[in-house]
Amino acid sequence: MSFGDQLFALEAALLAAHDRDDHVALVSLYRDAGALKELAGDIDAACFYYTHAYVFALETGDPASADLLGKLVQYGRDAFPNN
Repeated sequence: MSFGDQLFALEAALLAAHDRDDHVALVSLYRDAGALKELAGDIDAACFYYTHAYVFALETGDPASADLLGKLVQYGRDAFPNN
């Protein structure tokens, strides 16, 4: 499956999960979309998706929140400045 096809499928799955209000599924779907964008070198888009995955992970108590925060920190997108 091509990159475009993968992204299209993820976006469709994300919309369906939002329609179902399935926050558990949204964690993995947003994480997968972030990883796909990260592999493509689009770090801004990757962090957009990782942020959404992180919020839903916190909301659902998913332990993936720690790894997602790590990704955001790695790219300087955390809310904790290093002052």
